[in-house]
Formats: sequence, structure tokens, C-alpha cells
Amino acid sequence: MRNLGHLSFTIGAAALLANCGAPALVRPSGIDAQNSSVRSARALTTPHYLYVTNGHSNDVSAFIINPNSGVLRRLETSPFKARSLPIGLAIDPSGAFMYVANGLSGDVSAYVIHASGRLTHVPGQPFAAGSYPWQVAIHPSGKFVYVVNESSSNVSAYAINAGSGALTQIQGSPFAAGYSPAGVAIDPTGAFAYVTNNGNNNVSGYTINASSGALTPLHGSPFAAGSSPRKVAISGSFVYLANNGSNNVSAYAIDPKNGALTQVPGSPFGAGSSPVAVAINPAGTFVYVTNQGSNNVSAYAINTSTGVLTQVQGSPFAAGSNPTAVAVDPTGEFAYVANLGGGVSAFAINAGSGALTKVKGSPFSAGSEPYAVTVR
Repeated sequence: MRNLGHLSFTIGAAALLANCGAPALVRPSGIDAQNSSVRSARALTTPHYLYVTNGHSNDVSAFIINPNSGVLRRLETSPFKARSLPIGLAIDPSGAFMYVANGLSGDVSAYVIHASGRLTHVPGQPFAAGSYPWQVAIHPSGKFVYVVNESSSNVSAYAINAGSGALTQIQGSPFAAGYSPAGVAIDPTGAFAYVTNNGNNNVSGYTINASSGALTPLHGSPFAAGSSPRKVAISGSFVYLANNGSNNVSAYAIDPKNGALTQVPGSPFGAGSSPVAVAINPAGTFVYVTNQGSNNVSAYAINTSTGVLTQVQGSPFAAGSNPTAVAVDPTGEFAYVANLGGGVSAFAINAGSGALTKVKGSPFSAGSEPYAVTVR
């Protein structure tokens, strides 16, 4: 197998190793409320599509989701060509464009998402990034894209052309991060960005300039995390990240005035072996974490007042070999896991408890070495 950077690291680690109370629904406000309305409208009026980056076959698989069962059916035109070692991916809030970080090519592929789910390349793509681009996040306004570059230890920032989806580097980009950054997420208000530094065991925080998209380090940044923090996700005013080396999940509260992070009571929370990815359901009531070393998914209920996590009964839930990523569909009914060892595992989510039940026919075949997954 080729050297896949973090992929080879986590496979090697896998070989060696191989919320209090009933959660309440948080009503989103501002940008988050607008995006929530868009998601709700889309859930009722249009089909949902699932996309998976395939690190070895250098392409993106696309599936249509059966809204009743969660079963995946591959699009006839899938897969779609990417560059060398496509890893991270993200879709803009409108659902019009998708961006894929290509680790070995050192660039970002950009696609137009058609109503049929088919992908076509944005004119001018690929767009240059730093060394070994790893993960992608899009500002909730849909104006900016952020890509963490693992080997150059920085963050590339781009402005999105609203008409074409083309990217233009923001002045000052790339912005310095810690050593070997592995994940990036934007808070729902669009005011702050957070980057996990796998090599420094901490999290860099930034303010985002609303006009330009430029990043400025937060006072007190970076913030301590566990060992080898990887992917990160945000629910309302809480940040959750997977610590691959210490087998747990760090949870933080965001100070709404300055973006500073404070660990919530009880953090970090235990996970399986070599946790790597985090996803949160649209209601902000459940967290799902993939454990590469133990080939399963830890599920937690979120106390939406404190951010504290409580393991869901029956957790962890079995996945495929080397699960590297997890995504929840916009309806909150299904969760999907990309297994680096092959295929996409699909689960139905119990709306009350957050427990996972495998969808009939799961796992579903994708390309070679599925790495990241997202749903439109």
C-alpha cells in the first residue's frame, strides 16, 4: 500500500492496538437558523445524496439515499474523478458545490452538484493548497473554504465565487497552525474557527473576519487537548474532538464573546480504540465517533445545557474495518460510516435514544479505501 500519511499511521495504530440528563433541542439562531431552515426544506423537497472520497482509487463515489430505509444506491454516473489521494470533503450550505482535499496532489478539487446528484468540475479547478491538504470546512455563510495542510502545518483559506464555485485565495493565506493539523470546524455563528493539531496535542482557535474570511489567532490559543487530536465537530456552543492517541473525546464550551475554549465537566469522555472522526446529528442531541482500532462507533447523548456526554445504551456499535469517518443525513434519521478497509456502513438512528441499527444490505460497496463521507 502507498504511504497515506495519517492513513498509514492510523492503520499501523490499528494493527498495534489493531451527557447527562435527557437532551433538549436547542433552537438555532442567526446564520445557524437560516441554514437549519434550508436543511429542513431540502429534507422535505429533494432527495439526499451521499458522497465518499476513495483514497486509493482517486475518485468520489456517489449514492442516492432511500428516504424510507436509508439504503444506498450508487448513481449510474459514479464514481467521479478526483486527484491523487482525495481525503477530506465538504459541501457548501446551499448544496451547490463540493470541495475535496487531495493529499498527495497538494490541491483542492471543486465540483458543481447537479439536481441528479451528478458532479461536474468547477472551471479552473484544482485549486492549489499547502503540503498534504487533509480536511475541509466551509463557512456557514457559504462564502469561505478552509483546508488544513498536514505537512506544511497551516490553513489555506479561500473565497468562493457564488456563481461558479471557483476559489480564490484569501489575502494572508495560508495561516499558521500547530504541528500536523488534522481537523477544522467553524462555529455556527461563523465567528470562530478551530483546528486540531495532531502533533502538538492541542487546538488552535481563530476569529474569522466576516468580510474577508481572514483568520486571526484567539487570545489563549492553542487550547490543550488529548493525545493526537484528529477530526472536530461543533454543536451550538460546544466543540467535540476525537483524541486518537488517548482513546477519548474532548469537549469544550465556546465563550461567545472571544471564542476561548473551556473543557466541559467530565471531559475527556472515554471512547473506543483510536477514535478518529466525529459527527453530530442536526438537532444537536447526539454525537457519533468512529473508533479505527476497535472497528466500531461510540454514540453519546449531549446535555445541551452543559455539553456533557453520556454513552448511549448499546454503544459502541459495530462498523466495518478501520472506520475513518461518519456523517448524519440532514433528516437525522441515518448515519453513514466510511470504512478504510472497504465499504460504507449505514445505520438507522433511534430518534429517542440515539442508538444505531444497521440498515439492510450494509455495508455498501464504494471505491478503494473509502476515507471521508458527507451527505447533501
